[in-house]
Formats: sequence, C-alpha cells, structure tokens
Amino acid sequence: MTGSDMFRGDHAITANDLKSFPEEITYAGVTSFLRRPYRKDLGDVDVAVLGVPFDTATTNRPGTRFGPRGIRAASTGLAFERRVYGWDFHPVAEMRIADHGDLPFDFSMPATIPETIENYVAWMLEQDVMVLSLGGDHFITWPLLRAHAKRYGRPLSLIHFDAHSDTWPDEHEDGVNHGTMFWHATRQGFVDPETSVQIGLRTPNPDTMGFNIFDAPFVHRHGTDAVIEEVRRIVGDRKAYLTFDIDCLDPAFAPGTGTPVCGGLTSHQAREVLRGLSGLSVIGADLVEVAPIYDVGEITALAGATLAQDFLCLMARSPALRSSSG
Repeated sequence: MTGSDMFRGDHAITANDLKSFPEEITYAGVTSFLRRPYRKDLGDVDVAVLGVPFDTATTNRPGTRFGPRGIRAASTGLAFERRVYGWDFHPVAEMRIADHGDLPFDFSMPATIPETIENYVAWMLEQDVMVLSLGGDHFITWPLLRAHAKRYGRPLSLIHFDAHSDTWPDEHEDGVNHGTMFWHATRQGFVDPETSVQIGLRTPNPDTMGFNIFDAPFVHRHGTDAVIEEVRRIVGDRKAYLTFDIDCLDPAFAPGTGTPVCGGLTSHQAREVLRGLSGLSVIGADLVEVAPIYDVGEITALAGATLAQDFLCLMARSPALRSSSG
C-alpha cells in the first residue's frame, strides 16, 4: 500500500478540492450528500446542501426527521458517476458543492424553529451560495421561501411538485402545518400564483388560489413535453424556487413518505420534467417528505437523492448561479 492509498476514503472529510470526485467504496466511509466535502465555512462554496430534520408539522405519519440521513446514505451510490444520465455534464465538475450538515435547532422549542430556519438560511444566502435543502416535512419550505425572498425579492415564482396543493386555509396566522404553507405564502405576497405552477396534484382542494395546476392526470394524459412547455411559458425568466414533495411520485416509486397518494408520477416523468426546465432562473430548491421508516429497499431515499442531484444540475444551468458567482 502506497502512502497516498493509505489516506483514500472518507472523502467527505479528507477532500480539499470541492470539485474532486470520491475514490472509495459505496458502502463505507463518512456519509455526505454525493460524498461532497463537509463545510461549515461557506467562503469557497457555490452550492451548500443543508439537512433540515424537522417533522413536527406533520399531519399524518411522522418520520421525515430521518429524511436527510436517508437521502445522504442513498446518494453514495450516485457519487461515482462522472456525468449525470440525461444531462451532458456533472454538477460536481462545474460547481463547488459542499454538504453543510444539518441545520441546528432546539427541538424542545418548536415554536421557535420556523424563525430559526429562516434566519439560518438567510445567513447562508448572504455568503453568496445557493442552498439545496433536504427535509424534513414540507412545512420547512415556508421559512426557506421567506429567506430566499429576503435575498432575491418578492414575490417569487414557485415550481411545486406534490400530491397535495398545501394551500388549505389556516385558522392560525402563525400555524406550523405542512398543508398550509403556500396559503400563507400567497396571502402574504411571498409567492405569485399567476407565475407559479403545481405539478402532480391528486387530492381535492376547490380553492386553487390562482395557481397554474398540472395535476397527475394531466401529466399522464398529455405527457411531460406539454408540462415542460407550459411551465417554461408561465415562469419565464422570473426567479423561481423549486420544491419537491416526494409524494408527488406514485407510492410504487416512493412508498417511504407520510401521506402517500395513488396515481402519481413515475420517477421517469419527474426527471423528464426537471431536465426540461434547464435554464430557468432557479434560485434555490428543497426535497422533502422522505420518511425512511416506511421505505422499501431504500427506493424512496434513492428517488429523493436522484431528484436532488437533478436539482443541482438545474442550479448549474441557472442564471441565478452565474449572477451570484459574479
């Protein structure tokens, strides 16, 4: 064994070059998203991956607090590609990507957590990095949206993949509920529904609040090309935040989630739509509602990790990245 071989492995803590690829076996070593180096100092980072293991806002089955850990573990099997299939590049070769670990919060003070998330991510964005967040339940998107609006201005356009609209009215102005975030976001002017889209919905909510909805039957009936064309037309060159609830996928592809709904998108359909959005001004993204306790063979965590990798590809092609990188 040579001297250099002795120190191969544990790429997450030993690598100095943020654009280097790992050289270690998939089933061993310190786990980070795509084996990216851990960084608390964001001075040399373009995109930071952040875990937000919060699931107190769940209305059905809990367990998404373990989502970031599950997604990271599944992502190790993707970390050795040199080009992401379906794209003509790999984001690691084009951006300095780091895993920032998990957001710290006081679980014994649940009412303080939304503000903690918002303030922490606002601080990250001030470092001129883009943030890819791994949930956690879908409520975390609300403070994430507010932090991004502080940085980029409001209202933002929302690209929202989900089985549920999450626009049900909330009797509490400061309610912590993963089904009401976009009702609050719309009413408070953080999101412009006329320039936003919701994809994959398949639960009834008669009040659309003006969102452009391409529900799961529309996707199945008209195909991904029609969805891509409409999303690009509606969002245009506006700054857009991307949020993906894993229950957008049919339970056959993502059983490990708190509120699964039959009739959803396939993994292929979701990835096709995402690839078709390349070039939009995506300013940030999150992947939420992966609950490993209900998973089968880690297929939900793998779907989440694969989609999150696609998010990085979108960020690499986003005008927002070029402008923030100067």
